[in-house]
Amino acid sequence: MLTLALETSTPLGSVALGRGDELIAECALAVRAMHSETVLDEVARLLSRARIDADEIERVVVGAGPGSFTGVRIAGALAKGWCHARDLPLYAYSSLRAVAASAGGDRVCALFDARRGEVYGAAYAAGGLDDPVVGPRACSVDAWIDGLDDPAAWRFAGEGATRQRARIEARGGTVLPPFLGVPRAAALLWLAERLPDGRVADIELWEPRYVRSSGAEREAERRGGSR
Repeated sequence: MLTLALETSTPLGSVALGRGDELIAECALAVRAMHSETVLDEVARLLSRARIDADEIERVVVGAGPGSFTGVRIAGALAKGWCHARDLPLYAYSSLRAVAASAGGDRVCALFDARRGEVYGAAYAAGGLDDPVVGPRACSVDAWIDGLDDPAAWRFAGEGATRQRARIEARGGTVLPPFLGVPRAAALLWLAERLPDGRVADIELWEPRYVRSSGAEREAERRGGSR
């Protein structure tokens, strides 16, 4: 099944094409200040280089977050629009799970920078194929490490882990190289072949998993509570 994958939850995003376990093409892109039209242009260029027509795409898989609110919304909206317009199935997986899949091996903690001194995190005992044993949730890196049974037995990946390397290593954890911590669209293709329950039942109602409310929503809640 020819599949288009979209991942834009972190500053370095990507789009990819695959059929089964064959990765046909993948392109990295900078997500900062990017609009959905720009991602769509990248998809068009990827299809052109692979000599594949858009009408040949049979399904779409998307990184469902958490991560940058703007970035997560870009891929989510584009994936929903593409599937709605062409009547295609949509598959969605946590962007943290995509990191665990890319890192390979067992016992991987995927951490993204959530700002305000916090990280988005999820801990996967079996390389992203099983449900996370902890998370996804947003909290301080110290609270995250405290929630693990044995921090020294885990490998940490993602931009959040790279930024918090000193704290993690002080607790005995191993921080993987940055290139293993990027949620890749190619990893979403791999997950879609192995986890069919990622198919979205109702595309119209589906929304990305942000884990926590946006800054604007928190401010609105604060103002509402202060009345």
